[in-house]
Formats: sequence, structure tokens, C-alpha cells
Amino acid sequence: QVQLVESGGGLVQAGGSLRLSCAASGRTISNYAMGWFRQAPGKEREFVSTIGWHAGTTVYADSVKGRFTISRDNAKNTMYLQMNSLTPEDTAIYYCAASDRYSSARTYSNDYRYWGQGTQVTVSS
Repeated sequence: QVQLVESGGGLVQAGGSLRLSCAASGRTISNYAMGWFRQAPGKEREFVSTIGWHAGTTVYADSVKGRFTISRDNAKNTMYLQMNSLTPEDTAIYYCAASDRYSSARTYSNDYRYWGQGTQVTVSS
């Protein structure tokens, strides 16, 4: 089993930045695909970004491309999401996910077996 714990969420003004972390325990995730998803109030969960096991492949949703950067430190069993130029539309609960079925970047939530509990990101205007 893999346990994922997100941190780094909070309240920030529009134009600000936050860095989310996702710490994994239970197993090494170095060969797992990892991803970030988010869910805003009244909306379905949506894909944000994903990174392959070797960090050579990253994919971003169009809505965050150029503003968010995903990364991972396999030695620390941790994944990150640097979020810059935040807007109120980025307000959501952000979830990290890990897939033991795939090593390459995956954009579909069904490809992920393990999920964190989520961290709230609120961007004020």
C-alpha cells in the first residue's frame, strides 16, 4: 500500500504562488506515474498535471500550462507542484495520485490507484 499526503495549500491573492508537496510512504514510488488533480466546488475532478517515473515526461492541462510546474524527487519519495500566477479559477481541492500500473505520465484519473486526502487552495481576487 502507498499512502500519499499533500501539503502546501492555503489562501493566496491572485497573482501569487504556492508550492504543493505530495509525500509518499509505504513503498517507493520511483517507478510510478504521478499526477495532480483538482476539484472545485460544484465541479467534477479535473486533471492538472502528470509526470513520468524518470521525470523526463510531463503533461499539463491547458488551463495551467505556463504557470504550473510539476516535479519529483524520487530520493525523497515526493512530488511537487509549483503554482505561479494564480487566479481565482485555480481555487479547488488539489489531490495527488500515484499509479503502480503505469510508469509513464497519465492524464486519466482511472489510471491511478492511490490518492491523497487533498489540500485546499484558495485564491482571492
